[in-house]
Order: sequence, then C-alpha cells, then structure tokens
Amino acid sequence: MMTAARHDRPRRVVLVFDTSRPMYGLHGLHAAFRGLPGVEVTAIADPGEATARRAAAMEISGATRHYAEVETMFDQERPDIAVICSRHPDEHLAPIRAAAARGIHLFCEKPLAATAAAAREIAALAAASGIKLAVVHPARFDAAFLEMKRLVESGAIGRPLTVIGRGKCDARGGGEDLIVLGTHILDLMVFFLGKPLSIMADIQVDGRPATPADWHAPTEPVGPVAGDDILATFTFAGGVRGLFESRKGLRGAERPGDTLMGLSVVGADGTLSLRFDDVRRRELKLSRRAAAPDDEAAYEPVPVPVARPIPGAAPPDLSLCGRGDIPRAPMFVEAVRWAAWDLLQAIGEDRQPLSNADSACVVAEMIEAIYTAHFEGCRIVWPSA
Repeated sequence: MMTAARHDRPRRVVLVFDTSRPMYGLHGLHAAFRGLPGVEVTAIADPGEATARRAAAMEISGATRHYAEVETMFDQERPDIAVICSRHPDEHLAPIRAAAARGIHLFCEKPLAATAAAAREIAALAAASGIKLAVVHPARFDAAFLEMKRLVESGAIGRPLTVIGRGKCDARGGGEDLIVLGTHILDLMVFFLGKPLSIMADIQVDGRPATPADWHAPTEPVGPVAGDDILATFTFAGGVRGLFESRKGLRGAERPGDTLMGLSVVGADGTLSLRFDDVRRRELKLSRRAAAPDDEAAYEPVPVPVARPIPGAAPPDLSLCGRGDIPRAPMFVEAVRWAAWDLLQAIGEDRQPLSNADSACVVAEMIEAIYTAHFEGCRIVWPSA
C-alpha cells in the first residue's frame, strides 16, 4: 500500500469556488482533502455573495479564510494545491494559468475545457510549469468500477467484445449530455481499453440529421453543442468495439428511479454492467451467460471491496452525502477522496495522477471527433493509431 510522501509541513490546499454561479450539481471536490493526512485546507476564493453556500463549503472543507480574488489568495496563502471546484469549463483556464505561474498543483473538476484545443492549452501549461494537474473523473477511483475493470482484465467474461455506454438521456440528451455527463463514460472506456483507434457517429435533431446550423448554446455554459440524439461507435485495440448513446428525454420526471447512465462490457462468456448514479450506490452486476445481454442474460450482484483505508486518514465521512454541493451517492465522497490521495502521491512520487490533463484531452478529442465524423460523413482514424 502506498504511503504519504515525506514533507516537512502539511501541504496547504485552497479552494476556488464561485458561489455566485448556479450549477446543476458538483462532485464534492471541496470535501476531497477532508481527513487526509499531511494536508491543511486553509482558504477559499469566492467573488460571489452567496454567503450561506460559501459558509457550507468552508465548514465541510475546513477552510478558515475567505478571499474575493483568486490571485490574492494564491499570493497570501502560498498553497501547494488549488482545488478548482466549478464544473463550468470557462472558469478553469484563468485560475489554472495563475496557479501554473506560481508552481501550484491542481485538482480540477471535469470537463477540463469546452474544446479539445483549450484542453490541450491547459495540458501544455501544466507540463511547461512542472505542476501536477488532476482532472477528477471520479469513476476511475470508485471501488465498483475498479472491480469491474479488474474482472474484465482477469477474463471473468472471456474476451471483451463490446463496451456500451449511455449518458443520462434527460432533458440535456444529445450534445449537452455528451460533454457534461458523457465525459464520465468516454473516460471510463479509455480507462478500460485505451485510446480509440477510430470513431464514427450519427447525430440527429428532431429525427433528421444534424447540420452545422444546429449548433446552439446549451443550458450550461459548456460551449456550443448540437443534436438531441447521438450515437457514436468506436474501435479499440484487440478488436473491441464501443458504443455511446444519448437521446433526449428518455429519462424524465415520470421515471425518476431509472438510471440509464452507465457502462456495460459484453464479453464472449458473459457481461458486466454498472450504472453511474449520483443518488445511491449501485450494484456491479455480472451475467455468466454467453447469450446476448438483451436475450437470455441473467445478472447476479458482484461483491465489491468498498472499504479501502488510506494510511493515516480518518474514515470517509458519509454523513456529507447530499450536503453542500455533494451528491447523495456515497461513491462521490469515497472516490473523490481517493482522487485527492492519488494527487498527493503523484506529487510525492513525481508521476502523473491517474486521472490527468492528458486523459482529459483524449476525452475532449473524442467529443470533437464525434462531431467531425458526423458532419463530414466519415470515419475518423485516431491520430496516434
């Protein structure tokens, strides 16, 4: 088991959290370092007037000082790590640039950027400054998804054939779902299988093929999107094929208990399936039948080793679930905390975090390739293939 790197004082952590901007939901990054050994959360930069929301973030994180400006906080606190809490990609570049100029490591909410070019710019900033930049895709650190990956790699379902992922398919279904929530699923595909070798896509609007005239600003400030129905297909090494789908309105208020978002891996000897749920913990399920999963598959729950102690850390505080910009599902408190621990280890060991700027760039490039494949009517061969 890894142990915390030696350091002559606690690593200082600060938060960048603009409470003035409404958001659909965060992943609780402000609570990620709570209870971890060798760290001290000292301050929050928030230009907003939502004092109750800021007070909750400070109470949960342990921060004791407030600044209105990010750069002032950086200069006064001299932190080792800055946490970029916003899920809005247009709020990432400025504090990342300021942090990189000061040699401050970063723990950043996804999506890293609204475009592949912007993501590459941020990755280049981090590389040039020598800082570590963790982009938090929490599923990479979730015990159930890690067990799913282990089972695939150990041959539990035989040779992997097809990986199938969906977004939430709610009112944001299509282009907005692709960048806001599809990032989780595409990142999982890359985490399990590596970069895709090629991409094809079909994007629809009201039942017709999308055209460039269909680009529009979505509900969240994530850059222009197109389509209310997206189907993207991928090829991966070893002959594995992938599929991502998002359709608007499949999950709505009339079906609040349904969770379409998640990942299934179909193999020659069985299927593994796990939903990505921000409300409750979902079971990892295994079918040991070689039949197609929509035919005769019979699923059974798979035991998951949930308790993974971090050396010297307090147990994760699951009472935080559902409080102060933290989802109700326990996976977020647990997985985001492991992402923070991984960043601390990456700093001490001088390596890249498990979820990093380069992997975030791959996801951004996949999203860009989906649009290009549709609008140009072609198969996109991955640049590094």
